[in-house]
Amino acid sequence: MTLRTLDSLGSLEGKRVIVRCDLNVPLRDGVITDDGRVRASLPTLNALINAGARVVVCSHLGRPDGAPDPQYSLEPVAQRLSELLGAPVAFARDTVGESAKEAVASLEDGGVVVIENLRFNPGETSKDEGERSAFAAQLAELGDVLVSDGFGVVHRKQASVYELAQLLPSAAGLLIAAELDVLDRLTENPERPYAVVLGGSKVSDKLGVISHLLPRVDRILVGGGMLFTFLKAQGHPVASSLLEEDQLDTVRGYIAEAAERGVELVLPTDVVVAESFSADAAHEVAAADAIEDTAFGAAGIGLDIGPETAARFAEVIRSSTTVFWNGPMGVFEFPAFAAGTKAVAQALTEVQGLSVVGGGDSAAAVRQLGFADDRFGHISTGGGASLEFLEGKKLPGLEVLGWA
Repeated sequence: MTLRTLDSLGSLEGKRVIVRCDLNVPLRDGVITDDGRVRASLPTLNALINAGARVVVCSHLGRPDGAPDPQYSLEPVAQRLSELLGAPVAFARDTVGESAKEAVASLEDGGVVVIENLRFNPGETSKDEGERSAFAAQLAELGDVLVSDGFGVVHRKQASVYELAQLLPSAAGLLIAAELDVLDRLTENPERPYAVVLGGSKVSDKLGVISHLLPRVDRILVGGGMLFTFLKAQGHPVASSLLEEDQLDTVRGYIAEAAERGVELVLPTDVVVAESFSADAAHEVAAADAIEDTAFGAAGIGLDIGPETAARFAEVIRSSTTVFWNGPMGVFEFPAFAAGTKAVAQALTEVQGLSVVGGGDSAAAVRQLGFADDRFGHISTGGGASLEFLEGKKLPGLEVLGWA
């Protein structure tokens, strides 16, 4: 089976098209701090507007507890969408209530409305299939067809992603199609050398990816908080750095498998160690096998890869033809511990081939550090979905659209 795309829906002129986007953007005091996911939705929305569809945009934002919560309202997103589209965007103050019904009924061809946060209704994320189906049936009353374009949620069975796609004629939007094209290039005959850069806090979050990709890649680079579990697995002390003791044997197995397969496993040779977890903490660089030999002793906390490691990682990345990166190299939110992440991001912009930033914190990091999206081959909008795809898992939100 192949993915159903917009072309499969036929003429959309005058039809009510529900578009399930992923507009889960970071907000601070009601202001969007990174509109990357909003901008990523524009190609599909513009295509539908130009086709004369009546566009009903829906999404979640944050983790409200199944009830309305003003801090998670999509109203700022609707305002930003209006600015980016250069046209008015209506906003419904509920999901399937009177406000949503009236707003949809008022749409003209080419018009757009954003309905309120889907997760204000407990049926969206319920573990009970009946509850999800009931909410999906209410959503279905607002549209004639569904365009699923929220790649960041396709790994979840949620009412607007899974059950709704079974109730209405449905297809993938341009964003999902683009994401799958890139991920397919990462898993099926990638151009070599192929390097995967993994960071973030926990090894346990990346176990499936490491296991699935080890037979497929040439190089794996490990940074972020997860590096300390690798160092400990090699017998090195890590002071008070983040450590997953229960993953040590698993990591030793990966180290052995990489050696057996001839995969180059690039681990840090130096680390930035801090006195405490804070932006202004005293810090110094230590050899990776001597983290406790700083002024902070056993109380030290590793918060970034060191400059020698950053230079080595950058060299390996630049010499690769395909690179996938997921997870920052350190606590990039603190300027003193952002250098490693910035070095990796810079190197990805210099890859003569396909460079992919794997969503989530990595996408947030490159934007916070001042890198424009177009400097990379692709920035994924779905960290968790990307990882599960690369783990070889079946994603329900794609299967329901014909992907197999």
